[in-house]
Amino acid sequence: MVDPSRNEHFPRRVLIAFATLIGFCLVLVAAARLTGYNASQMPPSPAVVSRDLRFSEGPDGATLVRDATDNTSVAVLPRGGEGFVLGILRTTSRWRHVGGVAPETSFRLARLADGRLTLTDLGTHRVIELRSFGPTNDAAFAAFLGGKDPVNAGNAPGVPAVKTDDTH
Repeated sequence: MVDPSRNEHFPRRVLIAFATLIGFCLVLVAAARLTGYNASQMPPSPAVVSRDLRFSEGPDGATLVRDATDNTSVAVLPRGGEGFVLGILRTTSRWRHVGGVAPETSFRLARLADGRLTLTDLGTHRVIELRSFGPTNDAAFAAFLGGKDPVNAGNAPGVPAVKTDDTH
């Protein structure tokens, strides 16, 4: 009979090679984490146009969109309408609550030179790439840039109907 407990060991050189490979990978991962390297990170693109916005709830439950610099009305989103914009606002309100950020802190909506549209929460410094949600949802926010937006100069196809209010 063959004894299964014979002294046949795995080759020592192979074990050393595997241990060296694992150690090298751990060093690379640690170096990447400590330096903040992110292979999927796109280089920043400069903003072509931006607008600081504040969102608040009106007396009838509508969402009021105002320019944060001069407090002029940009749009009024009817109660229950514009689900994507309201969904983004609900998500950011959770981030703000956890971070202790005041609800009246503004957002920066920016069209970047490469065509992307971003929404930055100036309280938490989180950036939402709106293009990743599709062109219709991107256009919902692009409408808030109005005539300032070089890509969607106000009447782009797919821009949802937004009631604007010119009163101050």
